[in-house]
Amino acid sequence: MPMADTPKLKIVIAGAGPAGLTAAKELQKRGSYDIVILEAESQVGGIAKTVNYKGNRMDLGGHRFFSKSDAVMDWWLGYMAPERSEGGEEIAYQGQRRSLPQAEKTDGPRMLIRPRLSRIYYLRQFFSYPLALNLKTLSQLGLLRVFSIGVSYTWAQLFPRKPERSLEDFFINRFGQRLYRTFFKDYTEKVWGVPCEQISAEWGAQRIKGLSVRKAIAHAIKPKSQDLAQKQTETSLIERFLYPELGPGQLWELVLADVQSQGAQLKTQCRVSGLNVAEGRVQSVAFFNPQGDLETLNCDYFLSGMPLKDLVSGVQPSVDDRVAEVAKGLQYRDFMTCGLLLKRTLKPLPDNWIYVQEPDVKLGRIQVFNNWSPQLVANSDSVWLGLEYFCQEGDELWSMDDSQFLQMAAAELESLGLIATEDVLDGTVIRVPKTYPAYFGSYEQFEVLQDWINAIPNLIPMGRNGMHRYNNQDHSMLTAMEAARMIAEQDLDKTALWAINTEMEYHEEKA
Repeated sequence: MPMADTPKLKIVIAGAGPAGLTAAKELQKRGSYDIVILEAESQVGGIAKTVNYKGNRMDLGGHRFFSKSDAVMDWWLGYMAPERSEGGEEIAYQGQRRSLPQAEKTDGPRMLIRPRLSRIYYLRQFFSYPLALNLKTLSQLGLLRVFSIGVSYTWAQLFPRKPERSLEDFFINRFGQRLYRTFFKDYTEKVWGVPCEQISAEWGAQRIKGLSVRKAIAHAIKPKSQDLAQKQTETSLIERFLYPELGPGQLWELVLADVQSQGAQLKTQCRVSGLNVAEGRVQSVAFFNPQGDLETLNCDYFLSGMPLKDLVSGVQPSVDDRVAEVAKGLQYRDFMTCGLLLKRTLKPLPDNWIYVQEPDVKLGRIQVFNNWSPQLVANSDSVWLGLEYFCQEGDELWSMDDSQFLQMAAAELESLGLIATEDVLDGTVIRVPKTYPAYFGSYEQFEVLQDWINAIPNLIPMGRNGMHRYNNQDHSMLTAMEAARMIAEQDLDKTALWAINTEMEYHEEKA
């Protein structure tokens, strides 16, 4: 008698963002699985989705498609071919002059190769980011301030703060007291809503671990590489990046179509409400469907991209009191983007991002969507801006009426001298909860949660909220790739998973 087919392992994935969709695709590459993706929103992509407002597209937070991981770069380019440079010659990539993967059809989706320009707006002036030590910067800051910056930087190098406990310690050790207070302190506290001395130094290790005055100066004076891989360049200082012509969501919609064609199921507007954990394993996942009814899915593995705070609170039977307490104490910073459509009347802004360091406005950062991709803007005669505000869910900003918020945002931009409010044509407001996992609150006790997760072999966390890490898009993808490998190889030791984006060279050498 023929042997019965081995039943497929049932995989439930919480979240259809970069981590969730990458995990689904990587599992399909490695074997045959019964995959169900539960997405709380109606649109996939997580914070890497593209919001379409009357033909004007918004990238929530700005997503540069750049990674020092060859696996991630090749993964992206497998879905979207890069544009040819002017003249159609081959593009330098990974140290070689070679053709990158090209779409067979010339009208297929493309990755644009975009120049990177970010500036700081301070003292009602634009400063280069990173700071360029030239006559313009010296004249903007003034000789006295420049001298003070130099003295405080030298002092920090001679007498660094040890141990490095807070984010303030981290910044001062790398930039000096005066430069920290001039260009880092106000903006960072605007982002997080708490003083830098209350934030763990680990945030700096996650986001700007390789950046320093020394590296910024070296980058400013060395010849610029034309290699798109930019292997020897600190991530914060890259010169160019790939970008889907219709925004980041375009790529994740392509990935979704691919994994669905291979049998994965997507359930949108389905919010995970709880896990049934018995005999040391996740047995089933409970979720509310779009009608508000509670459903349950049995699973062999649960890959979680949902906020750890919500995950732990929904476990049945309830977890140990200490685990519950640490999870409850995790904090997040929420985010609002105001899309503002303007007549093209003022001098064009060439930036991707503008960091607003001014303390007299709540505005944190400005995106100029025209410069990410011209295809994000419905009418080329318009300027399409994203004004980014950092807040807490339920606070004054979050609760503000949309029309009132748009008026406030436009007024702040006018007060900075960047627009005239009479040039505003239209606008919209997007709220994104739990955008930034915070490195304060109960974070110092995070190992309690990590040990709890490690003790449940078929619970695998991924991505930014799933691991409570301020990961970039590529780091989230790498965690998903590692999760898929673990399942395929039945290697459920999570040590390598937690190491992603904590070891300095992990994603450069090991990925």
